Amino acid sequence: MNEPAIKISNVSVKYRLAKEKPKTLQEYVIHRLKGRRIDYEDFWALRAIIFEVDKGETLGIIGHNGAGKSTLLKVVAGVLKPTDGNVKVTGKIAPLIELGAGFDMELTGKENIYLNASILGLSKKEIDRIFNNVVEFSELGEFIHSPLKSYSSGMISRLGFSIATEVDPEILIIDEILAVGDERFNKKCMERMTGFKKSGITILFVSHSMDEIKRLCDRVLWLDHGRQRMFGDPKSITEEYQKL
Repeated sequence: MNEPAIKISNVSVKYRLAKEKPKTLQEYVIHRLKGRRIDYEDFWALRAIIFEVDKGETLGIIGHNGAGKSTLLKVVAGVLKPTDGNVKVTGKIAPLIELGAGFDMELTGKENIYLNASILGLSKKEIDRIFNNVVEFSELGEFIHSPLKSYSSGMISRLGFSIATEVDPEILIIDEILAVGDERFNKKCMERMTGFKKSGITILFVSHSMDEIKRLCDRVLWLDHGRQRMFGDPKSITEEYQKL
């Protein structure tokens, strides 16, 4: 039996949130000087999540805002350590989790290609080889020589997707990042993801589009307030989800 690409075993993530958060740094310092204690409460972003993703499988992750989707992806990507449970990932990950993550807004698009791709494990020689492909797919043209601080969110999204999908990932993680692009470019991205799926790349895909989830995914995980509500067939789960 083949080893799964991703195995999540009873994973929980807890944050400590201030019950009464000081509005400014000055207010925080005054509270501390006066010896006033800041009380905290526990917030469980994820509770006892259990699932496996087979190699070459595409898993859709759905749920309303605050359900824990992005937290789960960060745990899988190794950005966030779970409070409880275990995560086992087999394969090279290319994560598109947060818009602009791994980018320097002061650097140009070209410089950020080299920066971001090196973070993903590529050598300069390898980045030289894929550079033109990234620029062509992102459709940024001469903007590739402009600093990222002059880019729109859609342009940053296009650059991030173009880099991550050129580094030969074994596992691709996408967190609703395509929502900021235009419809034509999003369609192009979906076509590329479909090609990855056919070539056996494992994909974790967060989307609010149930049509995209049904078209691309083999199975679906539905998160609800940090808990695993349903896991399995995309058609039946999305239909249940849309009843809410």
